[in-house]
Amino acid sequence: MTSPWLSWIQQLQGIAQTGLHYENHPFDTDRYRQVQKIADAMLAAIAGAEPQTLTDLLHQDVGHATPKIDVRGVVFREGKLLLVQESSDGLWALPGGWADIGDSPSRAVEREIFEESGYITRATRLLAVYDRANPRHGHPPAPHHSYKLFFRCEIVEGQPTPSYETTAIDFFGPDGIPPLSPGRNGLSQIQRCFDLLDHPDAPVEFD
Repeated sequence: MTSPWLSWIQQLQGIAQTGLHYENHPFDTDRYRQVQKIADAMLAAIAGAEPQTLTDLLHQDVGHATPKIDVRGVVFREGKLLLVQESSDGLWALPGGWADIGDSPSRAVEREIFEESGYITRATRLLAVYDRANPRHGHPPAPHHSYKLFFRCEIVEGQPTPSYETTAIDFFGPDGIPPLSPGRNGLSQIQRCFDLLDHPDAPVEFD
């Protein structure tokens, strides 16, 4: 799937979802539902999936369509960066995941770090806000549009403890980064974390 097609499909889905949320006239409702079905069929054809399966997955969200929020914790110890090995693909990532309803962004990243690594941390600074769809980050295509929030966090206590989501926890220097989970973080983002360690007063980076 090429990124322009995915972006177009996501935009159509967003237009349809938002239009249905603000519906005023039955004819408009029918038109937005048609746009929604066309976008679902396009994505299903490209992905080789059943349209109804994708419809059930994508349309759990209602209201004005907005990007999802993915939080990532940047935790250093003695100049090395905390990474976790993901159970799903065996590759490595900054601890993190989707923010939950009711969580503040800082609370969300602290929770994700604890759940995936066993470390209790305190979020101290927002480092970066990235658009997952921006080609410069090298992420593979995804059905949802999302923003990635990177937070610097300090260890308060705890010890490395794998979970059902992670199989290993370790700290890595800039020259020893293991194979990364590309949907979660790219090498340029990891390198940026080390750059910010050396320049703690650098401004927040954003797309």
